Amino acid sequence: MSRLDLDSDLGKTAPPPKANGKRELTKTQNRQTILEAARTVFAEIGYGAATVRDIIRATPLASGTFYNYFKSKEEVFQAIQDESALRIRPRLRDERAKAATIEGFISGTFRTFLEYVASDQGSFHAIRRNTDTLRVRMDTQEIIAGFEELREDLETAIARGLFPPVDADYLMAAIVGVAFELAERMLRRENPDPAEAADFATALFMGGVRALPTRNRPANDA
Repeated sequence: MSRLDLDSDLGKTAPPPKANGKRELTKTQNRQTILEAARTVFAEIGYGAATVRDIIRATPLASGTFYNYFKSKEEVFQAIQDESALRIRPRLRDERAKAATIEGFISGTFRTFLEYVASDQGSFHAIRRNTDTLRVRMDTQEIIAGFEELREDLETAIARGLFPPVDADYLMAAIVGVAFELAERMLRRENPDPAEAADFATALFMGGVRALPTRNRPANDA
């Protein structure tokens, strides 16, 4: 290639990338439309009674469009859980990481979760509408990852001396169980108050954490 050809090529602007942004935007919007419709349907009639047809009817989309994104109502239900988990998990970890006391760790965890529930009641009602269904289906990848993050944060707090050496796995399960049950009760009230619910949970755990049996640490942890 001659110097003249090289200079000519350098002066050219690169061709614009292939325009596919509109298609991706449509796909994203369709998926969200389906999820929003499913949240409404699950919250109103419950997961067990709901059908794919019910979800499709709650959208302006053609019936075949649903199957471009989800294979079943179970996949939609799991997607709702995963999206909720992905939104709240970073906030929870930030609160726990900056906690300087047991009370700060527990209070921050409950307050952050309950405030999120109060601000996104549609997703929570969709998940909690059928308790039996929830208990057998709360096993999506993102939900499980959130539980594991709580357990890891508890273990880190124990290693820092913030918590006594209690069973982090049991304590994680206790926090999760109380958080979901308390959130459901909170939303049944005329004026849900996340701060009030978080204060109740914090007082409950602060009165009991120090009374929990401690565990002997393995020799290599000493």
